[in-house]
Amino acid sequence: MRQDIRCLIFDVDGTLAETEEAHREAFNLAFASKDVGWLWSRAQYKTLLKTTGGKERIRAYMDGIGFTLPLENDLAVFIADLHAIKTLFYTRMVADQKVSLRPGIPQLIAEARAVGLRLAIATTTSEANVTALLKSTLGENAVDWFETICCGDMVEVKKPAPDIFLLALKNCGVAAEQTVAIEDSANGVKSAVSAGLRVLVTPSVYTEDDDFSGAHKVFKSATDVAEWIFRTKDVVR
Repeated sequence: MRQDIRCLIFDVDGTLAETEEAHREAFNLAFASKDVGWLWSRAQYKTLLKTTGGKERIRAYMDGIGFTLPLENDLAVFIADLHAIKTLFYTRMVADQKVSLRPGIPQLIAEARAVGLRLAIATTTSEANVTALLKSTLGENAVDWFETICCGDMVEVKKPAPDIFLLALKNCGVAAEQTVAIEDSANGVKSAVSAGLRVLVTPSVYTEDDDFSGAHKVFKSATDVAEWIFRTKDVVR
């Protein structure tokens, strides 16, 4: 095992699991429930993912189509309500096991725990989404495997700003040079690099065309990440 690594910080959406299709479907179900007449296609959603955070994504879309409400406060309440409905739909899907972890993720986490690596999560998604995914895919106690779970609403500025990774480092009390981030997107890479971390990337369906400049290495899967961390074999995409 690489002796300079003490902690792994995981992103969630696209990294632990290919969640984005479930998120897109949940958004569309929320839109239908509020009868706003919106339907996000896969192509639209791929573009919208460049804006991190669900509420921020809704706002970006509304700005793009010129949707307004009389008062700014009304707009903030509308977005928060819409996002809460979307989260409910999404967590139900996850609880129904409609989302699976990406290949190699369970083994990577298990091997990291076996050798005593510290684990953390730094994501722009909500805590409810993270908890639902971990419990559905890894078991009821999986949340306790991570020393800290840092979610989007816990910081003032989301990825690509470094805030969420800096918070995870602070909560774990580990140095950036002893920590590796596992990511899938360009925004995630920028965030982690800005926090002083090495970043290992496993591109997801929605991010395979991203520019991963600044990443330490880009791999095909979490299985290859484990090879690099634990068996010092360079398996490069």
